[in-house]
Amino acid sequence: MKRPGLLLLLVAPLATAGVFLYSTVVDAGAGNGGDGSGKPTGAARPDDRTPSEKKRDDAYLKSLPPGLEAPDKKELAQRIVASAENSSLDWKAQYGYVEDIGDGQGYTAGIIGFCTGTHDLSALVERYTKAHPDNGLARYLPALRAVDGTDSHEGLDPGFTAAWKKEAEVPAFRAAQDADRDRFYFNPAVRLAKLDGLGTLGQFIYYDAMVLHGPGSEPGGFYGLREAAMAEADTPADGGKEKTYLDIFLDVRSKAMKSDKSHQDTTRIDTAQRQFLYDGNLTLRTPLEWKVYGETFRVDHVN
Repeated sequence: MKRPGLLLLLVAPLATAGVFLYSTVVDAGAGNGGDGSGKPTGAARPDDRTPSEKKRDDAYLKSLPPGLEAPDKKELAQRIVASAENSSLDWKAQYGYVEDIGDGQGYTAGIIGFCTGTHDLSALVERYTKAHPDNGLARYLPALRAVDGTDSHEGLDPGFTAAWKKEAEVPAFRAAQDADRDRFYFNPAVRLAKLDGLGTLGQFIYYDAMVLHGPGSEPGGFYGLREAAMAEADTPADGGKEKTYLDIFLDVRSKAMKSDKSHQDTTRIDTAQRQFLYDGNLTLRTPLEWKVYGETFRVDHVN
């Protein structure tokens, strides 16, 4: 069963939310802690980067190890997230998942918990319909636009959930879910983690935070939480120690979760991510064992 409170996305047009999906760093060598080498040495707000700075960031990122972007590590990341969101390691079984979990976000659906109340689900269906006009969800677009930002089911019941499950059997719709997961959650989280000087575990911690808290700059959103952590400790890119920074980032996340009634259970941090950190497993090497909600999960190897 999907756990409550998967996403707390900003209710805003996708173009606005997209501003937060660019990962950035402070200009190296320009009076912001850079050493003139072109290597990022700090972090700034996502909308502070110029095109030339983003181009330099891209060049720097290409010089780094793949980290969580390696196919086996990315697969492992999806399994760990699924253990917290679905109490299962089988994340591919979640394409057809759809349920109102009572978190005030309407229906939660799919592999990353797209929500009818947080714009990302309606945006997914909009894009998918442009490429596949005759899909089984297209007829619900007017209702999806109308309920965006609310927990309402008006215009969706009783057929929407059945339509979602049926469409999830279509390979193109599964691919659309994969693409939006990567575009708005996985890719920006991993990119920013790398620019912050974080290894594979840190990249996963950012990704899980992006999934759970959403790509918002408010105090409870991913970027707001990151800024709060940076106020207490330097990132490795700024000369800080990786374990120290990640420990504080997890503290900030835990506090934010406990302050929200939808996120009271913090075992995805306490007996999973923090355990990996304290074990010194910064590369997420397998075999890997952890607990979420008291249930033990283990991955011996990822092909």
